[in-house]
Amino acid sequence: MSRIAYVNGRYLPQRHASVNVEDRGYQFADGVYEVLHLHDGRFIDEDRHLDRLDRSLRELRLPRPMSRAALRHVLREVARQNRLREGLVYMQVTRGVARRDHAFPTVPVAPSVVVTIRRIPPYPSDVTRWTASAITWPDQRWARCDIKSTGLLPNVLARQAAKEQGALEAILVDDEGMVTEGAATSFWIVDQDGVLRTRGLDHAILPGCTRDALFGLMQDAGIAFQESRFSVPDMRAAREAFLTSATSFVKPIVRIDGTAVHDGEVGPVTRRLFALFARHVQGGPRNA
Repeated sequence: MSRIAYVNGRYLPQRHASVNVEDRGYQFADGVYEVLHLHDGRFIDEDRHLDRLDRSLRELRLPRPMSRAALRHVLREVARQNRLREGLVYMQVTRGVARRDHAFPTVPVAPSVVVTIRRIPPYPSDVTRWTASAITWPDQRWARCDIKSTGLLPNVLARQAAKEQGALEAILVDDEGMVTEGAATSFWIVDQDGVLRTRGLDHAILPGCTRDALFGLMQDAGIAFQESRFSVPDMRAAREAFLTSATSFVKPIVRIDGTAVHDGEVGPVTRRLFALFARHVQGGPRNA
């Protein structure tokens, strides 16, 4: 069947879906987006994603295009019309259509909203078959990475560099030699002293929804962790490394820049967190 998209109030075949050439998302990347995992008919961490969408809209002074209840309905209707219970939903809100000018439109215009969905495989069952490699790459993004903006060209170039080197992800490194995050993921290590670490929230990283959900799960399970900056040498000496995101879930990284992380195997902390998040996806107490 044809994939169905939602575009500014209409559900239509995706091959016919379009936006105006003067949409500010197209002209300036003047918009924000969210990606949600649909599992067994439920949107995983839905409130976290919608809260983050609201925050991104506020930071860019973009009006909400509709109420949260209406947006929830749109998400479910897109899933229903595509007959999917397992998939990945993309939603984007831009400032709308106006004559090309860098400043906001003098006369406010309606935001543009697009929602699409595609099929993805279910949550992986075997963590040893869910491993990946990464490269390091200079973090060349803008100074407000905490906003989930559609302006992703540095991320695109980083991911392309990773692909060309046979890796999945690019681990971004700032001018001080400190790790920020993955090009499209949060990044974690178990350092050489056995401490589970990820960078604390600031303007240099996106407040990941999977990251936040995992924090809660770890607190419930009594698993200690630190939010602290770490350097490339810290990362290279780590016992374990993994990614989190709505599409990576908890994904072990076993090689970085062609060198094995520790012994190149999935470590015990990553295994435990993979299993913990799997229960969350299946409808644990924090995600029922």
